[in-house]
Amino acid sequence: MQIIADNIQITNKKIEKALNDMDALPIQELASQCKNAGANAIDLNSGPLLKQAEKKMTFLVNVVQEIVDMPLLLDTSNPSAIHAGLKACNGNAIINGFSLEPAKLKNILPLAREFNCKIIGYLLDKNGMVPPNADERMRVAIQLYEEFSKMGLRTSQLVIDPVLVPIMWQDGPYQAMEVLDVIKTLPDLLGFPVQTIIGLSNLTTTNGPRTKKLIIEEAFLSMLAMAGLSMVLMNINHQRTTSIAMACNALIKGGIFSWEEILQETVPQ
Repeated sequence: MQIIADNIQITNKKIEKALNDMDALPIQELASQCKNAGANAIDLNSGPLLKQAEKKMTFLVNVVQEIVDMPLLLDTSNPSAIHAGLKACNGNAIINGFSLEPAKLKNILPLAREFNCKIIGYLLDKNGMVPPNADERMRVAIQLYEEFSKMGLRTSQLVIDPVLVPIMWQDGPYQAMEVLDVIKTLPDLLGFPVQTIIGLSNLTTTNGPRTKKLIIEEAFLSMLAMAGLSMVLMNINHQRTTSIAMACNALIKGGIFSWEEILQETVPQ
């Protein structure tokens, strides 16, 4: 289970200002922190980038690549920004992402073929709505894979996001269990080893006590690992959650166990 840092995002006022000012330092400092905290990849969430989209995404990719050498997820709904970011990437880029929404099928999905890279597919209906249960998510998964296949892309290029919703939704706990079912079922449904990703922070985006939100995050992360999740998109500054992700990896991978794989933060002081 790869750990994807979601810390570089436009909702962070420092990142927003740095991007507007073309100031590399705050972005590079945060990218370095993500790497040192144990991230395997970094999500660059630039938002829709309505102004100077290509210039800003190119700048963002370049300044991060100067500091870290790891896969970058280009997280924006702006196709021209994604295109510019892919051109700037040294390799191992992942498009984040597309769905059955017509505009995304037309403008974003073809970029995975043009640049021969991975792309994340969200299990949302054509109107961008979250399916109500596992069966509907899997119906969407079949449709999503059909659209993906029309592009002549390899199955290894597809990463599916079953879409985790806030736990405080009326059916939040039910939806969380449905997501686990989807992750377990997708390989049999589609007939190949399906890569999956979850945005863990979506689970606790609503108001609530921070300590209790972290407990829920940590508990569900372990359940995702057991379900076979491939990638977790998360706040790398949640040190205990990161430690638990690494501990899950150490237990699941098999082979000889080493305490060196477990971060110090998991040990009570």
